[in-house]
Amino acid sequence: MRVFFILFSKEFKNFFLTPFGWVILGLVSLMQGLSMTTAMEKMKDAPLSENFLFIAFSSPNFWFYFLFIFPLLTMRLFAEEQKTGTLETLMTAPVTSSQVVTSKYMAAFVFYALLWSPILLHLKIFTAVTGNPPPLEMGHLISSYVILLLIGSFLLAIGCFASTLSSSQIVSGIITIAIIVILFFLGFVPYYTGEGFQAVSVFHYVAMQEHLSLFTRGVIDSRPIVYYLSMAAFFLFLTNLTLDFRRWKS
Repeated sequence: MRVFFILFSKEFKNFFLTPFGWVILGLVSLMQGLSMTTAMEKMKDAPLSENFLFIAFSSPNFWFYFLFIFPLLTMRLFAEEQKTGTLETLMTAPVTSSQVVTSKYMAAFVFYALLWSPILLHLKIFTAVTGNPPPLEMGHLISSYVILLLIGSFLLAIGCFASTLSSSQIVSGIITIAIIVILFFLGFVPYYTGEGFQAVSVFHYVAMQEHLSLFTRGVIDSRPIVYYLSMAAFFLFLTNLTLDFRRWKS
């Protein structure tokens, strides 16, 4: 546990000791504000039955920046150390591959979780601007955070794995966004094939859009929880295998 904490602290501090982490935090906060502004405009034009977060997270603005968070957070985790040669040094140290993978992954995950804290500030701004509380309940807010963290756990694991495949951060980022975009568009398959398609239930099961819509309505379903956590564990396992292979080669 001590080794994990040391490695975790080093990786987590890197997000704040360089301008890179602050730029990501600033951009995400800005885009969150734009998504919520869009939601406010829709609610101003016509009465809507859905809650505020559902409208904000269903907008194209949200998906535009959301999918690109993950390659930005993960592309440097292993690729940068491969390029500078420090990964080989780390692999020869008295640490296990699982400790290295888990510490880097958890550092990225905690920072990712912090990226969504400005939502609370935006909701306060909503109240200050309109003079009314945001049209949502605490259950909507909690379940929205739950699904954002679940999706993030899976997509960050993909990014970690991609970062071990190349010493180039750009290549790692491209691999990550390519996999994520494919997963995203799989969720649209039922719209084109219709419900009569035999395997349509599989695409509903992996559809991030449907999961986000469901949870932002305040409905917590155990199936997405199992899906995202199991897939995150699978990709972290692949990441661990890749590092073990590098350790064996060195």
